[in-house]
Amino acid sequence: MTKTISSPGARPTFDTFPTTNQPVVCLFWFLQVMVNSEKERVSLLFMKALVSRGSVDAVSQQMASHPQYLESFLRTQHYILHMDGPLPLPYRHYIAIMAAARYHCSYLVCLHSAQFLRAGGDPLWLQGLEAAPPRLRLLDHINKVLAHQPWLTACSHIQSLLKAGEQCWSLAELVQAVVILAHCHSLCSFVFGCDTDSDLAHLAKSPNGTPPTFCPFDAANGNANVPQSLRQPSEHITRRRVTKFVIVTGLVTTSLFLDVEDEEEMLCFADPSRFITDPDFCYQEFARRDEDHLQVLRVQDYSWEVHGFSLINRLYSDIGHLLDDRFRSVTSLPSLHSADLKRAIWNYIHYVLGIRYDDYDYVEVNQLLERDLKLYIKAVACFPDVTKTPVCPLSWTLLKASERIHVNLLIMEARLQAELLYALRAITRYMIA
Repeated sequence: MTKTISSPGARPTFDTFPTTNQPVVCLFWFLQVMVNSEKERVSLLFMKALVSRGSVDAVSQQMASHPQYLESFLRTQHYILHMDGPLPLPYRHYIAIMAAARYHCSYLVCLHSAQFLRAGGDPLWLQGLEAAPPRLRLLDHINKVLAHQPWLTACSHIQSLLKAGEQCWSLAELVQAVVILAHCHSLCSFVFGCDTDSDLAHLAKSPNGTPPTFCPFDAANGNANVPQSLRQPSEHITRRRVTKFVIVTGLVTTSLFLDVEDEEEMLCFADPSRFITDPDFCYQEFARRDEDHLQVLRVQDYSWEVHGFSLINRLYSDIGHLLDDRFRSVTSLPSLHSADLKRAIWNYIHYVLGIRYDDYDYVEVNQLLERDLKLYIKAVACFPDVTKTPVCPLSWTLLKASERIHVNLLIMEARLQAELLYALRAITRYMIA
């Protein structure tokens, strides 16, 4: 059974949610009445996440300081992973696993491994990329190129996927796959920038003292190579937990405690290295000389507003509007950062990824961004897996946590748009070839 949830004064978000937990649903309707302002919207968003997935993930909790952006982010993520589309749900989560694995992001690999199984995915696929269907393995090359050197994305990559015989992809399927790859690549930057991955990293490498290549679901599926002591369905857990929600209404703060039963919590500490090939392929400095050879993307020739938005919206209905809302939302958030500073961050990320704005004076980047901030931005945007926990600039110590999170959101969205521009330009060239 499903119910339609709406928030007075807020833009529509998820249309329907399973109502498997009656106490949560009752609190949900209680919150709906209480939401009276932008700041209070985050409580309702958390409730929606809880009803939809059974938990409020760490990423959503960190983004909660910017509820307007969080709503836009969750709407897009829900659409590409759960709503109608050409790709079956298990495929979507497996593609997300492949994307997160390129950056060794244990947090997202574990999260989507569990969601893959909940969506009915074959547990054997989690043994590694070689166990996945050939069609999914064909995405490996474009996955690594988009993740580490997106400017190399070419028409030939698109052609090889669309004309792969019996294993070929349709254009609609490929576009959705590319959106998922770009979404998860950029989300890895946010995860590492906010140090979300550190709590799970050691578990993913060696859960319960087992070898790094062991996945608990191997035991559940009778893998003969799994130690006998681990061959039990201990990864399927039903438990009760008390969750605290703090609701701010005007000047009143209310704490509510819910006794929530998780129907079937799944834990999967799959080693990210299982899902990647060519691990030495990584970010390389975009050359400052012979730029034409490396296919610099000049925004006046191919931009999101003029070219990317219309193409992607035509090939994957409504996703263009959702993505555009994310880009606009993150740049318009109330912030201590000036508009010039936010633009400098955005344009600097695009610059290191080979995208140029002819109408922008890049001298402003050096004037507005301190050297340690530039190093941090580049690390989080381009090679977060190498830095693991990037050193935050000293100037950040005076900023509120919400301001630091805002910078990481800018990094994530600029990275997302850059990757989409390269992929969509390659698709455009294929279509007109």
